[in-house]
Amino acid sequence: MTRGLLRLIPAAFLGVKLVTLAVNLWAFPRLTRPPGPHPARARVSVLVPARDEAHNLRDTLPGLLAQGAGEVVVLDDGSRDGTADVARTLGARVQPGTPLPAGWTGKAWACWQLAGAASGEWLLFTDADVTWHPGALDALLHAWDRDRPGLLSVFPRQANVGVGERLLTPLVDDVLLSFLPAPVLRIPHRTASAANGQVMLFRREAYAASGGHAGVRALLLEDMALARAVKGSGRGAMLALGRDLISVRMYRSFPESVRGFGKNALPMHGGSRAALLGSWALNLGAYTLPLLRRDRPLIALGLLGGLLVRCITGRTRPADLAEVALLPAVPLLSLPVFARAWRRTVAWKGRRYEQGAP
Repeated sequence: MTRGLLRLIPAAFLGVKLVTLAVNLWAFPRLTRPPGPHPARARVSVLVPARDEAHNLRDTLPGLLAQGAGEVVVLDDGSRDGTADVARTLGARVQPGTPLPAGWTGKAWACWQLAGAASGEWLLFTDADVTWHPGALDALLHAWDRDRPGLLSVFPRQANVGVGERLLTPLVDDVLLSFLPAPVLRIPHRTASAANGQVMLFRREAYAASGGHAGVRALLLEDMALARAVKGSGRGAMLALGRDLISVRMYRSFPESVRGFGKNALPMHGGSRAALLGSWALNLGAYTLPLLRRDRPLIALGLLGGLLVRCITGRTRPADLAEVALLPAVPLLSLPVFARAWRRTVAWKGRRYEQGAP
């Protein structure tokens, strides 16, 4: 009886994920090539929070500046690597950051300062590691025209290069597409919300009505909270995939992935360490144990899910598809992430944040 239950639960878990993926394969919005320049792009303020991001900005800022936005503003958040000089030399306007007040996370404070410095009718927040390909801003604005939401957010395509960064970063796509059916995100209620802080486009009035980053100042998962705030103010919050128009290289090594995911893992589980532990155990039972038991049906379900995720995002190069073979090892590889998330405090970019006693 117990053995049958231990197999049934992972099978149900993988089955639910496959159903959600099938829905999203059909229904999840994707950015598409724009028919031409959008008339509003000159009224867009592109806002980039940056703390020690010189290495990323050298690669990503030229493409962002070429989008035709009214202005590109980089906030230098106490960088020590020449971020401001790089941004200024490439042609962006640099806004010096002010010291972090008590009760704020670094990113929320940087974005709040950027919003105050912006002159545009549209506020587009994007991270320094996000690459904007030709026509991406026009595509984003044309996508906004279809639904006119208060917030339009994008999940960029993962641009993984080395083996180390391929071990964990694909989890971003897996979580989004396996647990968030696109039709549910269209429900007006604030609980049916999701967003990604890497790319967030607001009309200025919608940002103000939601409370902006000041309303989520203490949260490490501020993007999800902002989406709920926007819906709570009576406006829509939409989410799309960047496909070949917007991409991101989040982390460049396995240790960097561990640090990055470690700061968000507990908030992603509602701040519950019991949920955090349960999630890890469920994934261990669904992906790792079937391989050890040679349970071919469960192995096949897990691999099929991984392939569907990559089909939806358009990550179908041989190296991207080869990541699927790593799925049975991911629960073990993610142990350092869960260990960091279990702690009372987490560190990110030289700052420490409290997240409650274990």
